[in-house]
Amino acid sequence: MMLVREVMSKNVEACSTSDSLQQVASKMNTLNVGAIPVVENGQVVGMVTDRDLAVRGLGQGTTQLNDVMSNNIVTISPDASLEEASSIMASHQIRRLPVVENGQIVGMLSLGDLAVREQSNVNAGNALSQISQNDFS
Repeated sequence: MMLVREVMSKNVEACSTSDSLQQVASKMNTLNVGAIPVVENGQVVGMVTDRDLAVRGLGQGTTQLNDVMSNNIVTISPDASLEEASSIMASHQIRRLPVVENGQIVGMLSLGDLAVREQSNVNAGNALSQISQNDFS
């Protein structure tokens, strides 16, 4: 059984609620990522995606990160199994899962990370199918 810690991205860049939307967008561009966790004192307090910036930020004319980020973030332990991670991602309809240990962010797990491992391809595929079926409803 493979664990989350074996496939997660470990060098996670984050932003804080005091960052401007422009700073967050610039960081996403530099890192070539579509989502960044929002962290305060090492704890995940939200997630912000490029879509959040466009739809909630530009679309609604706000400049505050608190107004565009997602709250009530689902996280996982680095010692959880990939099967558990896949199940959580599918049931919550999410593509990225912050990895938290002792209340602090230690990594990020994406569907792509799951797909990298051959034995996880079925789990990643199942999670993606369940997540994507609601994308076009």
